[in-house]
Amino acid sequence: MLPQHTPQPPAPEHRVTDPTHPTPPPTEPISPLILIRAAFGGALMGLANLVPGISGGTMLLAAGIYQRFIDAIADITSLRFRPAAILTLAAVVGAALLAIILLAGPVAALVVNHPWIAYSLFIGLTLGGVPLVWGMARPINPTVWTGLALGFAAMAALAIVQAREAGAGTATYSSGLFMMFLAGLAGASAMILPGLSGGYLLLILGVYVPILQSIDRCKDAVANTDLNALIAEWTVIVPVGLGVVAGVVGVSHLLRWVMHRYEKATLGVLLGLLLGAVVGLYPFQRPVPPEPGHTIAGTTITEDNLDHFLDDPSKWPRIYEAPTPARAIASLGLIGVGFLTTLAVARLGNSKPRAQGATV
Repeated sequence: MLPQHTPQPPAPEHRVTDPTHPTPPPTEPISPLILIRAAFGGALMGLANLVPGISGGTMLLAAGIYQRFIDAIADITSLRFRPAAILTLAAVVGAALLAIILLAGPVAALVVNHPWIAYSLFIGLTLGGVPLVWGMARPINPTVWTGLALGFAAMAALAIVQAREAGAGTATYSSGLFMMFLAGLAGASAMILPGLSGGYLLLILGVYVPILQSIDRCKDAVANTDLNALIAEWTVIVPVGLGVVAGVVGVSHLLRWVMHRYEKATLGVLLGLLLGAVVGLYPFQRPVPPEPGHTIAGTTITEDNLDHFLDDPSKWPRIYEAPTPARAIASLGLIGVGFLTTLAVARLGNSKPRAQGATV
């Protein structure tokens, strides 16, 4: 009798991967819980953009939605309109805009009048994302530790510089078209990169106030249907807008490439940025009224414009001080609330640590 041979399944097809291109993310359908997490991250991003020195990218990273957001932008700008990308982008951007519209006034008042409450919550919200990113980076190897050290050092250095500046710009305002393009590029890039504040970079460039003033004039022109006044602002709005588009598109594609090609190193850097961001969020600080000779947002204070700055405490420089025991305990409680909130939301959608090459 001839021996029977059990038929063997066909060998899996060997796929040759181009090493110069990262593997694209999987196209699994997005769940409602992931959309809730995306909306939460978008709301935090909107709130962060209302607070000078807070990074919107850090908030997305803490919520565990950062890479999905980057992938979604890269897909849309590459004309790949995947449903998951469209829904993710809509949830993040929609929630961010809603948070800005509804909470701009209360958040601004909280930061100006009770900064220790606002910054304690932001510390907790930021630290709540650390366990998620740590789990994504496991198993931890020297590459992760190196990236963590570099990210933490960069973020801590930026926080120290920001504290020394105390809200003052160091560059002279330039109204050139190229300068405004660079301002939009820098602001948009910082909005996406964790740990960087777009508003802070605009302060350093000395164009924060001129851009906001131009936006206000555009709003007034639209409200008054004054076309000539609206056209007069094109030297600011157009180059800044082009810079924002270039920054969002360019940085999102670069980050997507880096995150898929050098995953361990990138996750280490992002983890370091998360931890280092806390350095710049010291809660116990108070505003100090400016005096003639001080520089705020690139503008030198004089007797003529002093009243303008005295009327807006949000523009005042700040100094750090020691807390009372009761306030320190309350601050720790608020940090715990923020930490648990982000930790709980980051676990939505079965957010367990990913394997190599999987999406966040």
